[in-house]
Amino acid sequence: MSKVKKVLIVGGGIGGLATAIALQKVGIKTEIVEKQKEWNVYGVGIILQSNALRAIDALGITEEFLAVGTTHSALHIRDSQGNMIFDAPIHPSGQFNITGGIPRRDFHEILLQAAIKNGTKIRMGITVEMIENGDSFVYTKFTDGTSGTYDLVIGADGVRSKVRNMVFGDIEPTFVGQAVWRYTLKRPADLENITMFYGQKAKAGIVPMTKDSCYVFVVTAEPGNPWKQEDQLHVLMREAFQEFGGLIAELSEQITDPKEVVYRPLETLIVEKPWYRDRVLLIGDSAHATVPHLAQGAAMAIEDALVLSELLQKDEPVVDILNEFMERRYERCKFVVDNSNTLVNWELLQLEGRLPKENNPNAIVAQSLIRMTEVI
Repeated sequence: MSKVKKVLIVGGGIGGLATAIALQKVGIKTEIVEKQKEWNVYGVGIILQSNALRAIDALGITEEFLAVGTTHSALHIRDSQGNMIFDAPIHPSGQFNITGGIPRRDFHEILLQAAIKNGTKIRMGITVEMIENGDSFVYTKFTDGTSGTYDLVIGADGVRSKVRNMVFGDIEPTFVGQAVWRYTLKRPADLENITMFYGQKAKAGIVPMTKDSCYVFVVTAEPGNPWKQEDQLHVLMREAFQEFGGLIAELSEQITDPKEVVYRPLETLIVEKPWYRDRVLLIGDSAHATVPHLAQGAAMAIEDALVLSELLQKDEPVVDILNEFMERRYERCKFVVDNSNTLVNWELLQLEGRLPKENNPNAIVAQSLIRMTEVI
C-alpha cells in the first residue's frame, strides 16, 4: 500500500475534482480547498475526445455524463460558406470510438457530486497562504487561519497557479496571439457532429453539447491581446463571423446577449520536468496548460489524476512514485502543448498568406488525435 494516506488538493476545477475522485477510490483521503466562495464555473461547453471519455469511464461517471451530454461520431470540415472539404470519422480508441460534448457547468457538477460521494472534504473560499515542504510531509497554512499536515499537496489551481509560484518560482503563461469566442444556442435538429468552418480571417465551429443545446465558437487573431468592451462582446463576436455563410452565419445572428459571450485570450504553458518539489506536485493546467486546438486540456488533467492514483497504490518511496509519474506524463502532455502551439502558429501564418504548402493543419490534428488513443 502507498505511504501516502492524506492529500491536499488546491483547486476545485476539472483536474482537482478528478484527482480527488481517483484517489478516494483507492483509499487515499483527500481534501480540496477552493478560493472561490461559491462554484462559478467559467466557460460554455467542453469537447471530450475519445481518450477523455475513456478516462471518464475509469472515474466511474460515464452514466452521469451520458445522462446530460451528447456524443459525436465524426468531425465535419467545411469552408467558410459551408461547402464540405472532408469528413473525418472519429478514430477508434477501444470501445470509445466517439467524442463527446457537454456544458462545462454540468460536467463540473458531475465531478463535484462524485467527489463528495466518494468522501472528499471540500472547503470553499480559502486557499493556501504558506507551504512548508519537506521530504516526509507538507505543512500548510490557509488564508482562513487554519493549518494542516499532509503526505502530498497537489497544485491543481490552473494556469495562474498560486501553488506553482509559491514552490517553483515565478512561471508565467504565454499569450499565443489568438482568442476564442463561445456562445450557447439551441441545437439545430439535424446537427449530429462537430462541424468546423475555415475562413480567411478566422475559423469557426458548432459543437453539440446536449440533446437541446450546442455552442458556436470562433477563433480570431488578437495581436497585442487588446481589451474588449464587455457590453459590446455580442456585437464583436457577430463581426468575427462576417465572412462565414450557411448554418454558422444563421446561428451567429442569435448572438444577442453580451453577458453570455465567453471571450478567452489563449495562453499556453509547460513547466519543465519534474513537476514536483519534495511532496508538492503540479497537475493539469498548473503544469501543462494548452490552447483548445486539439481539445485535450481536460483529457490531460483527468489522465494525470488516473496515473497518479494508480502509482500511489505502490509501496514505494514517494520520490520514486513521482519520478514514474513524470515518465508517464511529461512527454505525452508536452506533445499536446507543442502540437497545439504549432497549430496556432500555422493558423496565424495562414492568415498572413505565408503558410508553406507542405504544412497541413488537418494532418497534424489527425496525427495528434490518433496518438492520444494510446492507452496511458
